[in-house]
Amino acid sequence: MTHDSLTIIRHEHRALSAMLRSITLLLREHRRHGTLPDFDALQAMLFYVDEFPEKLHHPKESLLLFPKLRGRSAQTDAVLDRLEREHAHGECAIRELEHALLGFRTMSGTAQCEMRRDKFEQLMRHYADFYLAHMHVEETQILPLAESVLSDGEWAELDAAFRMNRDPLAGHEADEAYKPLFRTIVAALHAGGNVGSVLEAFAGTALPVYTGDAPAPRRLRP
Repeated sequence: MTHDSLTIIRHEHRALSAMLRSITLLLREHRRHGTLPDFDALQAMLFYVDEFPEKLHHPKESLLLFPKLRGRSAQTDAVLDRLEREHAHGECAIRELEHALLGFRTMSGTAQCEMRRDKFEQLMRHYADFYLAHMHVEETQILPLAESVLSDGEWAELDAAFRMNRDPLAGHEADEAYKPLFRTIVAALHAGGNVGSVLEAFAGTALPVYTGDAPAPRRLRP
């Protein structure tokens, strides 16, 4: 039996994974071509990571799913403790990334440009590797455990709660206020120097579709 909450978690993991890989691919393309990235697009991408995975996805796991699995075994509790610490670390790490991007953008016209670029790219790679590993643990250890031990009543409660908050990049319509944000992100992906490899990261992920005219992709700074 497929449970809505598990489907939502897996879809949101896939959206976050695609976003993180897309950011690193875009940065790699700009470094290869010796160009500066579209800072507005990068800021929008990091805002998405902060606004949806950090503030909506992780609390659903920590407050709704994890408590139902605690007490099953010492090993399970140890894994859950680790995941909780990583959720807390992610909140600090995204702030550090946003600050590093601000430093890169502000100092891009100075002699500090390459040093600031190096710092941001290093932090971005570390953050992406960290969260990809984090989600792998959840998908290979926690979700299979939940499928095997939770009751029908517990699944009904989880499914109802998880349906309340959905990630637009996981295939659901964005609230009106967020649509400009996702237009910026989608335009940046289409405008990437290597469109094929950037969009490949989104294989299987439903990009938002909007009516009306989307803004033209920004030109990359020389």
